[in-house]
Amino acid sequence: MDNIVFIGMPAVGKSTVGVIVAKRLGYHFVDTDILIQEEEKMLLKDIIAERGIEGFLEVEDRVNAELDVHHAVISPGGSVVYCENAMRHYKEIGTIVYLQASYDTINRRIQNAKNRGVVLRDGQTLKDLYDERVQLFEKYADITICEDGLRLEDTIQKVLDVLHT
Repeated sequence: MDNIVFIGMPAVGKSTVGVIVAKRLGYHFVDTDILIQEEEKMLLKDIIAERGIEGFLEVEDRVNAELDVHHAVISPGGSVVYCENAMRHYKEIGTIVYLQASYDTINRRIQNAKNRGVVLRDGQTLKDLYDERVQLFEKYADITICEDGLRLEDTIQKVLDVLHT
């Protein structure tokens, strides 16, 4: 297990869980949304507004596919599962952990999807997005951790237990 890659919907805690898991394992932590913003010198929502969803996904695919790290916990954006090059790369360099939560849990946690830089097409609801992405998360996941009803500490412990650390 050289790297650990968290995938899942926005608001499942990929970054929050990722930082703590990285600390407990003595790994680096990489939030690829921050890398994208640093590289493009724009917020995610501004990249989407300026270049459209396809343009954003091209940037996301490139930045994630080029990531060269070892002994790292990686937290990409939820839309990374649309990026075939990135996901192929992640399958090669790490264990992919799907932080799964029900739609109701996600809907409760997300206040404003657009302001979070969530990739929603015109007319697409959060429920539509959830239903579309779940299939992709399940396709790529090596491990699935269901968070429903768990406190943050419970989710972290479950991740560490499953990774046998």
